Amino acid sequence: MTGTPLMWSLFATFVLIALLVDFFALRKQGAHAVSIREATIWSLIWVAVSFVFVAWMWWYLGGASADPAAQVLAKDKSLEFITGYLVEKALAVDNIFVFLMLFTYFSVPADYQKRVLMIGILGALVLRAVMILIGAWAISRFHWILYVFGVFLVFTGIKMWWAAGQEPDLESNPALKWIRRRMRIAPDYDGERLTTRIDGVRVATPLAVVVILIGIVDVIFAVDSIPAIFAITTDTFIVLTSNVFAILGLRAMYFLLAGMHERFHLLSYGLALVLVLIGTKMLLIDVYKIPVVWSLGATLGILAVTMVLSLMIPPKGPAHRGAYPFARKRPEVESKEG
Repeated sequence: MTGTPLMWSLFATFVLIALLVDFFALRKQGAHAVSIREATIWSLIWVAVSFVFVAWMWWYLGGASADPAAQVLAKDKSLEFITGYLVEKALAVDNIFVFLMLFTYFSVPADYQKRVLMIGILGALVLRAVMILIGAWAISRFHWILYVFGVFLVFTGIKMWWAAGQEPDLESNPALKWIRRRMRIAPDYDGERLTTRIDGVRVATPLAVVVILIGIVDVIFAVDSIPAIFAITTDTFIVLTSNVFAILGLRAMYFLLAGMHERFHLLSYGLALVLVLIGTKMLLIDVYKIPVVWSLGATLGILAVTMVLSLMIPPKGPAHRGAYPFARKRPEVESKEG
């Protein structure tokens, strides 16, 4: 494991500062629709910060020293970070598509989406940290869990491939049905508030329902992405840092890609292939250890090809929207009492 107390302390300090800056910027700007320009700038900032971090890690581990062993270690860990970061970024695209589906289905005003995503990102950071620590503990004691992760990733990739292009029915979603049975929900939004009063009774707003569903989405996608990063490296520091840096830029990436979801309608097929590839790599770990640089090249190649094909091959029809199409109607939200 490469994480020294100094590395962990600096990383934790950076994340805390980044979240505080994000929080105060959100509070100062207030509710507003994020423009493509703003999303592009923040996306580039987060990507640049991630690569500054990996450059510092490479230097700290001795990449610029005269010690050949330190140079090899620094190179290997930097490649592991970059590969894990890109895989998590790629898998985050599916998160974005589902977020967009939820926002469209519930007719969430563009002005309120930024705050919802901020809450979702905070929840995702805590959840990923807990799951990564549990996963690292389990792998260190039970090596066979790697094979379970590998089979799960291959199965998930195959399932994602077959699900691509199918219309999901959010109205029949069990989580949404459960929420409606147990919560009193206001018929309309009340600004960015998660609760409001109707006839003197405190009830949840539709925005609260969206926040809960995004939290459930975070859980589902964490189950997929955590095994994927452990297939690349079992170094807890690399696993956690690459995940966190990918998540920190998720909100900006959402607003950047939200208007381009139909252009990349084949991307889900590419993500499915990436999961199968990573799962296979994990299953072969005791037979042949596939070099990290090969995994990185294959991941970039698959995603690049599917994005180019998406631009060259038009969707099959106007209703086709990739693996996670978007509802066209607003749900009839009623106040219900469990």
